[in-house]
Amino acid sequence: MAKQLKILLVEDDNFLLNMYADKFRADGFEVFIADNGATGLKLAKEKAPDLILLDVLLPKMSGFEVLQELNKDQRSKNIPVILLTNLSQKEEVTKGLELGAKDFLIKAHFMPQEVVAKVKSVLKI
Repeated sequence: MAKQLKILLVEDDNFLLNMYADKFRADGFEVFIADNGATGLKLAKEKAPDLILLDVLLPKMSGFEVLQELNKDQRSKNIPVILLTNLSQKEEVTKGLELGAKDFLIKAHFMPQEVVAKVKSVLKI
C-alpha cells in the first residue's frame, strides 16, 4: 500500500477548514489542521507534512510570516506550500511566490475538488 500523504491546512475560517479537511480525507490524505499561523508553523515542524495549504490573513502570524519561518528551518524549508487566500492583489501574489510558495490560489476562484487536484499536481500524484 502506498504511503498516505500528509497535508497541513492552515485556515482561520472554521467552515472552510473543515470543508477542505473533509475533502482531502475523502481523497485519502492524512490531514492536520491549524486555525492560526503560529499553530500552523508548529505543526509543520512536528508533523513534516508533504504539503501545506496556507491562508495569508491569519491570527497570531500571517501566512507570509509562516512561509519566512519555514524557509529558515532545515526540517521545513523543502515542504511545498500553496497559498490559499482571498487576497488577489498582484503584490501579494508576487510576495507569496518570492517567499517560496509553489502556487497562489484565490479561494473564490477554486472549488474544493480543484484545490485537491492542484495539490496532487504539485505532489506529482
